Amino acid sequence: MSSLAAAAQPLAPSAQPLAANLVQSVDWLAIAPPTIAAIVGLVVLVADLFVGDHKKALLGWLSVAGLTAATATLLPLLDGDRATFCLNGTPDVCSYTADRFTLVLQLLVLGGALLTALLSVTALKDADKKLPEGEYWFLLLSSAAGAALLPASRDLATLIVALEVASLPAFALVGLRHGDRKSSEAALKFFLSSVTATAVSLMGISFVYASTGTLYLTQIADRIQHVDGQLHTLTQTGVVLTLIGFAFKTAAVPFHFWVPDTYVGAPLPIAAYLSVVGKAVGFSGLILVTVVALPSYADVWGPALAALAALTMTVGNVGALRQQPTRAYSAVRLLAWSSVGQAGYLLVPIAAAAYSDDPERSIGSTVAYALMYAAVNLGAFAVAALVGRTRALNRLTDYRGLHASNPSAALLLAFFLLCLAGLPPGIIGLFAKVTVFSAAVDAGLGWLAVVMAANVVIALYYYLQWTALLFRAPEGEPAPHRIPAPLTAAIALTGVLGIALSGAPQLVLRFADTGLF
Repeated sequence: MSSLAAAAQPLAPSAQPLAANLVQSVDWLAIAPPTIAAIVGLVVLVADLFVGDHKKALLGWLSVAGLTAATATLLPLLDGDRATFCLNGTPDVCSYTADRFTLVLQLLVLGGALLTALLSVTALKDADKKLPEGEYWFLLLSSAAGAALLPASRDLATLIVALEVASLPAFALVGLRHGDRKSSEAALKFFLSSVTATAVSLMGISFVYASTGTLYLTQIADRIQHVDGQLHTLTQTGVVLTLIGFAFKTAAVPFHFWVPDTYVGAPLPIAAYLSVVGKAVGFSGLILVTVVALPSYADVWGPALAALAALTMTVGNVGALRQQPTRAYSAVRLLAWSSVGQAGYLLVPIAAAAYSDDPERSIGSTVAYALMYAAVNLGAFAVAALVGRTRALNRLTDYRGLHASNPSAALLLAFFLLCLAGLPPGIIGLFAKVTVFSAAVDAGLGWLAVVMAANVVIALYYYLQWTALLFRAPEGEPAPHRIPAPLTAAIALTGVLGIALSGAPQLVLRFADTGLF
């Protein structure tokens, strides 16, 4: 026995650090935003079993309160960067980081989910039980939790898990409407495209992991520069496949085909959610993978993203331009194609980061543009939801003479469209476009700046055409629109935010200082 004990003694010192390295600390305040959203989602799901049909609306207000609380927990995190789930012995290698970049995007995601919840309270009431409320709120909160987790992820495993937690509930939300063939078809297209994207991403990530032996983004950035020569082809293939997977998630052309039909088939609040929160998820993941994990492969992803940006903004704006005003759901389709075009603008600064001496500034331009786009695009969808309550086909012609029946809604929609176009009085839209344009010029991508300028001119036509419809003489007697309180709150919040940012546009870029490096 004594000889066995003596033989075992030398193993103890080496075994202890290995075991200790597996024990990770948890900073509960840092992970509070996604955790609260997830917990409230579970509470709503359980409460749905015990709440009668006449009290189902309480689940919606509980969800609104939960998202408000999750957003409020961002405030105590502003005093400094936090990190948790870190490896012992290497405290700078963590799975979850609450830095400036994370907090700004979590604010965008949770704020967008909160406005979606306000729109959904009215939409569920109007749906007359065609949308199961308990499942709807659980899925929305689950997706919001995954979306809030993603910008904080600093290893590829957490990144993919967060991406799928954000995406999988969204499939169900798109196809949740009972007996609606259009909704089921939209959900199927969304599901197939997203599953393809996930499969391609996982293949790419597995190649990167095989080359570097780590999943942590900062370690990948260090090790991928010193990969054995025999693994260069494997590494390059992994980088390309990972980029293709995230291009699907951002709805970049040619991986955009699911967007118009999905937006039309989904409940309108979910279309608004996908246009803002879904894009934030895709772009934050793309930024983390390219700029943080793969800066040494900028010569691969830089030109690829620049080409994707040019192609995406052009196809999106031309698609929006071709919408016929009398076609059913043409207003929603125009917003869908417009969101594809806006995705092209968002890609420009990420591509510029590959060429810039100050990549953090380039990424800040993308985040600033995303903040502007989130506020005004949610506002446009909110007014579309208002019109859709009385005009179910939601055609562009249904907006003719909106000023006569609802002057405030018409003025705000005109303001939102002018912001998206980048015209005064939508100063925030103009300011955001100038920052993206300057990021391309500063990085030496003059050709991409020219393509962007041409697309801005194309977009002016369809945005101004829709704006002009709002103030034309109405056909027939205008019917006043009664606006429910939650819908009023959503329109008012986006309007106040857009107007305030137009009054002080410099705050957006200052707030979007990412601190990512």
